[in-house]
Amino acid sequence: MTGGYPEALTRQTERRRSAWFHQYIEAIIQRDVREITEIVKPEALQKLLRAFAHSAGQLTNYSEMGGAIALDHKTVSRYLSVLEAMYLARRVPPYFSNRLKRILKTPKVQFLDAGILSNLIGTNAERMKEDRTSFGPVLESFVYSELLKHASVSEEHCSIMHYRDRDKTEVDFVVERPDGGIVAVEVKAAATVRDADLRGLKRLLNGVGSQLRMGIVLYDGTDTMPVGDRLYAAPISSLWA
Repeated sequence: MTGGYPEALTRQTERRRSAWFHQYIEAIIQRDVREITEIVKPEALQKLLRAFAHSAGQLTNYSEMGGAIALDHKTVSRYLSVLEAMYLARRVPPYFSNRLKRILKTPKVQFLDAGILSNLIGTNAERMKEDRTSFGPVLESFVYSELLKHASVSEEHCSIMHYRDRDKTEVDFVVERPDGGIVAVEVKAAATVRDADLRGLKRLLNGVGSQLRMGIVLYDGTDTMPVGDRLYAAPISSLWA
């Protein structure tokens, strides 16, 4: 919930962290954005940012998103580019291969900091104990930021994408190497791994065969264990431990 900004981490209370996030976002929208772009409706950009926050990790329909705040789909896409330039959010492109059929080629939007995302959707650790519905997207955002950190120091260029087909079978993240090899990562906000949690990984494995080097379910547990052919369950803490 605290995210990774040093300024937020130094705030000792939830109230002070929340105030810092609010001021930071306000400063970016009202000051920094004006310096790099000709956006004339910063209030619309702020509404769009919150709309993206409430749909984080979901397929992004620019027309539907813009319709709620009176923006056309081209403007939504342009404003999203501004949010990307400000390192607030990023488009996660779809993974597709000639060996896969019935794939949806729609991007998702992920936030680069779980603390900012939590603030935008108005949640914190205490509220999540009462209502877990927002925990999944925030955890997914957190994992995404950790994967980006690993990719940034990798000796090889890695692309991070997502997978979803027309049967709504999906995998949260697909990390591709230059040679076409991939590692698929599914994020589960649970302490156990069920067969249903492996559905997307198995679908991807059946589709790409040897291209899939490994499929991993990151879960809220403590043990690393095999759960199938090239499939493993691992604690979320394995991202940094």
